[in-house]
Amino acid sequence: MERGLIRGWFPWQGGAGKPQGANSRGGTVIVWINGAFGAGKTTTARELIDLIPNSTLFDPELIGAGLTRLLPAKRLAEVGDFQDLPIWRRLVVDTAAAMLAELGGVLVVPMTLLRQDYRDEIFGGLASRRIAVSHVLLAPAETILRKRIADREIPPDVPDGEIRVRQWAYDHIEPYRAALAGWLTADAHLVDTGALTPYQTAVRVAEAVGSGAVPVCDIVQTPEPTSETVAAGVLLFDEEDRVLLVDPTYKAGWEFPGGVVESGEAPARAGVREVAEETGIELAEVPGLLVVDWEPPAPPGYGGLRLLYDGGRLDSTEARRLLLPGPELRDWRFVTEAEAAGLLPPVRYERLRWALRARERGAALYLEAGVPQGH
Repeated sequence: MERGLIRGWFPWQGGAGKPQGANSRGGTVIVWINGAFGAGKTTTARELIDLIPNSTLFDPELIGAGLTRLLPAKRLAEVGDFQDLPIWRRLVVDTAAAMLAELGGVLVVPMTLLRQDYRDEIFGGLASRRIAVSHVLLAPAETILRKRIADREIPPDVPDGEIRVRQWAYDHIEPYRAALAGWLTADAHLVDTGALTPYQTAVRVAEAVGSGAVPVCDIVQTPEPTSETVAAGVLLFDEEDRVLLVDPTYKAGWEFPGGVVESGEAPARAGVREVAEETGIELAEVPGLLVVDWEPPAPPGYGGLRLLYDGGRLDSTEARRLLLPGPELRDWRFVTEAEAAGLLPPVRYERLRWALRARERGAALYLEAGVPQGH
């Protein structure tokens, strides 16, 4: 096959400028190339932009490199990888969205993602901006990965490069193996690059994405708020009085079942709707109010009112009817108040703590930023 643009594989492309459907979930706008160090992500991505019409290479490594110059050394020392920095994950989403707004077309993103929660946070953030992602995994055999790492040329100006860089790559093989045995295989379209050149790999990827063999990721699309919001959460308890927490795929951190109240919707009814959508549990009665918490704006967030309701106790039969994790939930569990402290962000934990006290007293509380106000 000759090198060059392969327009027939990408019917949504309309030539120069913004592609048709770029702001819908209908067609790929980002081709995310995942894989371990040595899989050939960057070399494949460089070949791929010559095959996909109106495409641009976006390397999130550059954001990580920039953060090493922007953040204090003390903050950088707290993490082992720049992916562990929330600001990096947020900037990847923001930069991808800005590049698409500026250039249109398709972004080709070569970047290793081995943690499912980071993948969910980034892909969920893109989905909230109606940016469709096709996820491809370059997966040569481990023996080939190790050989490529051993043979890779390390720039002479990299301090301790021969030891530090290679060891870093070897250290990431085990997390890659664990991800491959779990969520990664089910989530991404695998391409074995062991016997392929970068160009041949790029052709395989372009063909698979353009033909629809690589589906658009089904992460839940939750539009980012543009002003203050009202959100309703519902506390559900098991027979041991432990509270149900859920781990949404579309944002970081554990939460209560619930979500944003839609226009014209009663907050309690919104909580009931969200519980049914997320867990499959149909509440027979409108839950009672426990807490009203005003969350102040903290850029880039807008804040708003956060309400928690008492959804009551589920017996063992009802608890067994909880839906397995799917597009909306990565996981769920019943936890004690002490266990919740280790899972919830501080403000959410304070909201839960006071909601439990309100449940004990039988009287709702008004909070501001998780702190009770009045008597």
